[in-house]
Amino acid sequence: MNPLLEFVWRDLLNPEFYIRNGGLWLFLFIVFAETGLFAGFFLPGDSLLFVAGIYSNELAREVFDLHSNFGNLLLISVLVIMAGIIGNMVGYWFGSRSGPYLFKRDDTFFFKKRHLYAAKDFYDKHGGSAIVFARFLPIIRTFAPIIAGIVGMERHKFSLFNVIGCVAWAVSMLFAGHFLYNFFLNHYGFDLKKHLEVIVLGIILVTTAPVIFRLFFGGKKHKSI
Repeated sequence: MNPLLEFVWRDLLNPEFYIRNGGLWLFLFIVFAETGLFAGFFLPGDSLLFVAGIYSNELAREVFDLHSNFGNLLLISVLVIMAGIIGNMVGYWFGSRSGPYLFKRDDTFFFKKRHLYAAKDFYDKHGGSAIVFARFLPIIRTFAPIIAGIVGMERHKFSLFNVIGCVAWAVSMLFAGHFLYNFFLNHYGFDLKKHLEVIVLGIILVTTAPVIFRLFFGGKKHKSI
C-alpha cells in the first residue's frame, strides 16, 4: 500500500516520512525552507539530517551513486551545505529588504523599535557565533538570518559564519547518523532504523531544551532591554 494513503498529521514531524516519500529533492527543499522561509520553522531539521545520514546511500543514488558509503555521504553533505547556505542567504536578503522599513515604523503594541536596536547591538557583539550556533537550535535557525538582515549585519561577516555554521551543522548531523547506524549495526546487530521514533524524540528534546530554558528562565534579561 502507498504510504501516502496512510498519512496521519504526526508524520509531518517524522523525518523518515519525508525521505521515504519525497526523496532527495524534498529533503533538500526542507533544509532550504527551514532556514530561508518563515513557514519553515515547524519542519524537522536536526533529526532530518540525522536520519538522512542513515539513508545517505539511498538519497545519493537519486543523483549519482559513487558506489562508496563515505563518498555518498560526502555528496549528500555537499548538497545539504549548499541548500543551507542558500536558505540563510534568502532569509538574510528578506531581512535586509524589510529592515529599513521596520526601523522607520512607529511603535505599536506588538512592535517596539527598541528591540531592533537591542538585536543590532547583540549581532554587533556576537553576530558570528550567533549565526553558527543558531544552526543547531530549532525555530531560532529559521529567524536568525532574517534578524541578521534586519539589523544590518555586515554581508561578508554574515556570509563567512553562514558557511561555517552550515558546514558544522551538516557534517555533524549527517556523519553522526551515518556512522552511529553502522557502528551499532556492525558491532551489536542493533538496527537504528527500527527505533527511529525514539531517536528522533531524543534529538528533539536535546536540541529544543536550550530554547525552552531561554523562554521560561531568560525573561528577566529581556525586560531590562
